[in-house]
Amino acid sequence: MNIQNFSLSEKLVSSSYVRQGLQARRGHEQLVRVLLQQGKCPEEGWSESTVELFLNELAVMDSNNFLGNCGVGEREGRVASGLVARRHYRLIHGIGRSGDIAAVQPKAAGSSLLNKITNSVVLDVLKFTGVRSVSSCFVVPMATGMSLTLCFLTLRHRRPGARFILWPRIDQKSCFKSMQTAGFEPVVIENVLEGDELRTNLEEVERKIEELGAENFLCVHSTTSCFAPRVPDRLEELAVLCAKHDIPHIVNNAYGMQSSKCMHLIQQGARVGRIDAFVQSLDKNFMVPVGGAIIAGFDENFIKEISKMYPGRASASPSLDVLITLLTLGANGYKKLLAERKELSALAERHGERLLHTPHNPISLAMSLNHLQTHSTAAVTQLGSMLFTRQVSGARVVPLGVEQTVSGHTFRGFMSHADAYPCPYLNAASAIGITRDDITLCIKRLDKCLKSLSKEASAEKKKNTTVQMALKLLKL
Repeated sequence: MNIQNFSLSEKLVSSSYVRQGLQARRGHEQLVRVLLQQGKCPEEGWSESTVELFLNELAVMDSNNFLGNCGVGEREGRVASGLVARRHYRLIHGIGRSGDIAAVQPKAAGSSLLNKITNSVVLDVLKFTGVRSVSSCFVVPMATGMSLTLCFLTLRHRRPGARFILWPRIDQKSCFKSMQTAGFEPVVIENVLEGDELRTNLEEVERKIEELGAENFLCVHSTTSCFAPRVPDRLEELAVLCAKHDIPHIVNNAYGMQSSKCMHLIQQGARVGRIDAFVQSLDKNFMVPVGGAIIAGFDENFIKEISKMYPGRASASPSLDVLITLLTLGANGYKKLLAERKELSALAERHGERLLHTPHNPISLAMSLNHLQTHSTAAVTQLGSMLFTRQVSGARVVPLGVEQTVSGHTFRGFMSHADAYPCPYLNAASAIGITRDDITLCIKRLDKCLKSLSKEASAEKKKNTTVQMALKLLKL
């Protein structure tokens, strides 16, 4: 209510009570005022009532919620189900216009404001998580793979003669398909083994640039966040090479926002060389539903070019989800989650295994499965099934010798990021939102699975020995 309505309320309710209500209302409004003035993630999280009040205020600014609205167009924010309308806080128009996802909609001042505020808050989070010099970003209602494709399609206009994208190998299908969907041929650079770690082969990168010609490359497509024993690409060195050969550089930072190391690599890469854009997922970094990503960069004009490449309007759901989450957590709440992210070493040693030494990977851990492999490859594969049926999700068992064809390209040793990694292994990510209870329960269930498989393997071995002895006796 405005001040006049509060004054009128004093005729019906004691003025002292009304003044208390007005004071409470002003508390909510002060938080909104600071958000609009600064465009930053609030230090302390808001209450749900403040968040909902703010969203309702935005919604009444959209034409579909005007009391006397008479919409006669084909896109008027009409919704048949009240449940759907409430799910979206009646912010129905989406974001952007047909020519630019970042443009303001005349019919939807509230939704447009939501879009602008979300991008501003997310930019602030990118800065305080480590990429201080980032200049621009926007939330796009597509997951990481398609967002990367949008970046590649934008670069096509700048480099119309380019055919190839240079890509240090990471065994994740959407990364590979993002390049092919954009119409480019990935030049796969196999990683080199350094100790237990798989690292960027810089010599091969430079050799391929010289062999195929820098002008024929659309960009270098590097990766920060990955599963051990693959570690983040040598971003600084790649950025220097890109600057030297005048080749654009797009970074897949899918779940790297939660890692200060990954964000530092991006910041340093941009400082010493060239990084044109970096893409990160909303669900992996902010614990919201799948379906959104952040495209960010250091040249505001290039980021605007990417936003204009998106055809048509777009769903506001990812922007709404991430804004609600960040307003609820606040900067301090989000930083606390980042700090609460490791405990696999002791378990590995108990079962004759070891934690792979991957100090350059700050998000993921891997444990060898050599002991299981001595029994059989089937035992290694079975471990993954056992964990899944015991409701341990996200842990990956990587056996030896798996082949996988993705869009016509065959990867040997698929999922291990190398043709022939020395051992099978199990890996897990220490991602944002994971709790000590999750880790404790995972270790407990993994321990039981490994003991069970070890007993089965020993029994099978004993059985085979008995059968062999019987066969020898029969021959005698």
